[in-house]
Amino acid sequence: MTFSPAIPPGTSVDNARLCEIFQCSPQGGMRRSTRTGTLVLVSNHVEAIYNDRWLGDVLHYTGMGLAGDQSLAFMQNKTLSESPSSDVDLHLFEVNTPRAYTYVGRVRLHASPYQEVQPDSDGVPRNVWVFPLRVVDGQVPVLPASEIDQQEAKAQKVARRLSDLEIREKATRGRSQPGQRQALGVRFERDAFVAENAKRRAKGLCELCGGEAPFSRADGDPYLETHHVVWLAQGGSDTVDNTVALCPNCHRKMHVLNLEADIATLRAKTKP
Repeated sequence: MTFSPAIPPGTSVDNARLCEIFQCSPQGGMRRSTRTGTLVLVSNHVEAIYNDRWLGDVLHYTGMGLAGDQSLAFMQNKTLSESPSSDVDLHLFEVNTPRAYTYVGRVRLHASPYQEVQPDSDGVPRNVWVFPLRVVDGQVPVLPASEIDQQEAKAQKVARRLSDLEIREKATRGRSQPGQRQALGVRFERDAFVAENAKRRAKGLCELCGGEAPFSRADGDPYLETHHVVWLAQGGSDTVDNTVALCPNCHRKMHVLNLEADIATLRAKTKP
């Protein structure tokens, strides 16, 4: 029998209320409750190390396990992977601001789980399982653009504290397809490590005109803007070999003219 929680989709509750409704554990991103026949899935965009992202109405949700390679046979990874043939109900919550759990609704496994590389709790690359989840009852939350901007700014601040080697490793192992969600239109969620890697590679010089950055940030770093040679809106990848660092003038030029000769120049910059 399908479990019907006492809250409608879109409602935000604290952790204690979530646990009271679903009779589940107060910890973790996957919380199994035999009392309600549910598996509560929490996608925490504020604190978790996982790289969850929306692609349309499907959330690509990272499995259970903080360190080392994840196993599909491990605890709730197994529960989730076997959910299409079981009677367990899947319910999704998102955390976009601290301690606020927003109920997305009931979800189902949309496609087979797949593997990708993500860092573990110590920053070491490892294989994780990713579960594509489609919303069944409810709808994809529409966030204020300011909230997504705050998340990106936080990621960029973390990226700027890392060494060149750490940035390079994270950038080259980043996802190739950017997440996207509704925020008064579709917003692409760019990889902060890929963007920072382009700026480090440029060493303060625009990768199109070769001129110095027009000014420095408050922390002393030269101000350059990241640009995707093949635009994300046109299907370009959010990867090291498609991302460059430009002065504001050249960045605007690329978005207005996008000349073939300039594209060729930028492609040459991204080659190893």
